[in-house]
Amino acid sequence: MALQIGDKIPEILGTAQDGKVVKSADFAGRKLALYFYPKDSTPGCTAQACSLRDGYTELKKAGYEVVGVSVDSEASHRKFIEKYDLPFTLIADVDKRLVQEFGVWQEKKNYGKSYMGTVRTTFLIDETGTVSHIIEGRKVDTKNHAEQILNQ
Repeated sequence: MALQIGDKIPEILGTAQDGKVVKSADFAGRKLALYFYPKDSTPGCTAQACSLRDGYTELKKAGYEVVGVSVDSEASHRKFIEKYDLPFTLIADVDKRLVQEFGVWQEKKNYGKSYMGTVRTTFLIDETGTVSHIIEGRKVDTKNHAEQILNQ
């Protein structure tokens, strides 16, 4: 079942690129932009991460922490962060627990083939750990995602 506006996020979010466990309590009293993306270093995912990197100062001024989630490994995340100088945490959801809990692990189609994958989705979470807004699928503007979050 997918998380909806008004739902509380889970206490344990997952393991970051540095092996540390990320918890919702880490963001208590702050807003969180928790964004789910399909794969490190692919064109759309890189554009989205770089938009968030470039708008990071403005997002922080607006009270947001930024955390990305994909099913890639910690090692893949470390390379992605290093290559693009990303200033935020990436969760390695290799067991697909978080993508399933948030309802973003869905059937996708590409060139007539069906497969399971992460639907690009950003959950905006308020200071109490409650989902306040969801930007999903084709509505996510990868090249201007920081601005899109700031305009919510």
